[in-house]
Amino acid sequence: MKQPRAQTSHLYSPFGPRHYLRRPVCRLGLATRGNTGLSADDVLHAVDRGVNFLNWCGVPDGLSKAVGELGKRRAEVMACVQFEARSATDAATELQGILRQLRTDYVDVLTFYYVEHPSEWREIIGPGGALEYCNAARRDGLVRMLGLTSHQRRLAAETARSGLLDLLMIRYNAAHRGAETDIFPTTDAMKLPVVVYTCLRWGALLRGTSDDPSGFVVPRAPAWYRFALQSPSVAVALMAPDGRAELDEDLTVLDVDAPLPEEEYRQLSEHGLRVRAHAGSFP
Repeated sequence: MKQPRAQTSHLYSPFGPRHYLRRPVCRLGLATRGNTGLSADDVLHAVDRGVNFLNWCGVPDGLSKAVGELGKRRAEVMACVQFEARSATDAATELQGILRQLRTDYVDVLTFYYVEHPSEWREIIGPGGALEYCNAARRDGLVRMLGLTSHQRRLAAETARSGLLDLLMIRYNAAHRGAETDIFPTTDAMKLPVVVYTCLRWGALLRGTSDDPSGFVVPRAPAWYRFALQSPSVAVALMAPDGRAELDEDLTVLDVDAPLPEEEYRQLSEHGLRVRAHAGSFP
C-alpha cells in the first residue's frame, strides 16, 4: 500500500482547525458526478494510494458503497457530501438519508450545493434555514465541517467572509482563473480551505484549439490537476475519472511530489487561455 508522505509534502497538507483525520489530507481528491463509472473497488484502490478526500454527489454509486465498506478505516478519510437542502426541515431529512446511504454515523463535510444566488444563501442562513439544523447537527457530532459550493466567485467570497463556513468548493482550472483575484485573497487571509473542481474544464483542456502553436501536444489529465495544485490557495483538487484506467492515470499525480517546472506551467497557462477563448462563454 502506498502511504501518504509527510505533512510538509507538496501533496499533503493540514486542513484547518476542524480537521479530524489522524493524517494530513491528500491534496488530490476523488469525486463522483453520478455519470462516472467507478466501482467501490476503484474507490478503495484510490484510498490505498493515499487519497483520503472523497466527494460524493449524493447519487448511490461506487463511492457511497466504498465509504460504507470502510469499517475501521472510516476515520482515514474525509467524506464530503453535496447538500441540496435549503430549509432546516429538508436538511434533517436529507442528512438522515445520507447517513443511511453511506452507512456511517457522521459526515466530515457537508457543502451547501450550488448556491448560485444571494437569495439562496439568505434562505440557508435565515430563520428556519438549513444552517440552523446543520449547526445543531455539528454540535451533535453528525457533521464536522460545513462548506458551500458555487460557481459565483463574488458570492462565494461573501459567504466565506460571513464566518459561518469551514470550507469553500469552487471552480478553478487553467481556463477559469478568476478565483485567484476574487476568492483566494479572502480565503488565504482567513486560512479557509478551498476545494476546487472542473480542473479539466469539462474535458476542454484535454483538446486542442485552432490557435495551438505548431508541434504543441495537449497534456494529459494529470498535468491539469498539477496545474490546480500549483496554487498554494488550493487545499484539494478533485479528480472525477470514469473507470479504473482514468483513475490510475490521474493517480500518477501522486508519483511526482513537486510543483510543475516554470516552463511547463507557462505552457499550460497559455493553453488555458486558448481554451477559454474557444470553448464557450463561462465567466
